[in-house]
Amino acid sequence: MPLLDIETKNGFTYPIIYKEFFLDGMLNVGEYGPDWYTTVYPKLKENPTLLLHSYDFELLNLKGVNEAIDELSDPEGYREIKEEFKFIPFGQSGAGDHYCFFVSEENNGENPIVFVWHDMNEVNYLAKNMQDFVFRMLLTDMSDQDVYNDVSDEEFKDNLEKVLKTHKKYLTDKQNDVLQTVFNREIIDYEILLPKMKEAKRGLLTDVELKKTLAEVIPFDKMDSSFEYSSES
Repeated sequence: MPLLDIETKNGFTYPIIYKEFFLDGMLNVGEYGPDWYTTVYPKLKENPTLLLHSYDFELLNLKGVNEAIDELSDPEGYREIKEEFKFIPFGQSGAGDHYCFFVSEENNGENPIVFVWHDMNEVNYLAKNMQDFVFRMLLTDMSDQDVYNDVSDEEFKDNLEKVLKTHKKYLTDKQNDVLQTVFNREIIDYEILLPKMKEAKRGLLTDVELKKTLAEVIPFDKMDSSFEYSSES
């Protein structure tokens, strides 16, 4: 099992939910390349893999995971990450920042999920475990839609509906109920609701609602707090 190889090599144990993702094919994103969006993405779109449509999130395949681990653990790497901090990445942003399990810390036996910046000496806490992280990402996806791209309101909701279908089994009943309730709303046009906003966007809930809902459904005292990963300032 490829995940076992990563665990053995790095002295780390993936949470049960992540192993379920693997066994269910939720991590099968194929090989990234110049033709990925035209040849692979259309096949994944009907049954979305893990967080397929999430904003600025690219799921790493297992080859990418190993490469990213080597990058983050390299003592001579440009980040100069302290020895006591150990990260196991599973995704990245378009800029090359990493979504990681924070192995150096546990909450009830599970590692929190953090965001490791590549161009700032900073790590942000996102959720206390993988299940809550998935909920946070899906709810955040519902909160805003870039109106400058080619995704119509209909496609936006269709993508969300398909994602909820493939992700439902991994979330709690409460998390699923919240997501379904929000999904059933009409899309908010922020340009009409808040005409003085600097950025044009649409969504199913406001940023204020998003923050409040996250605090209520997946409380985590470290959420959105940060720390420096290097001694260098």
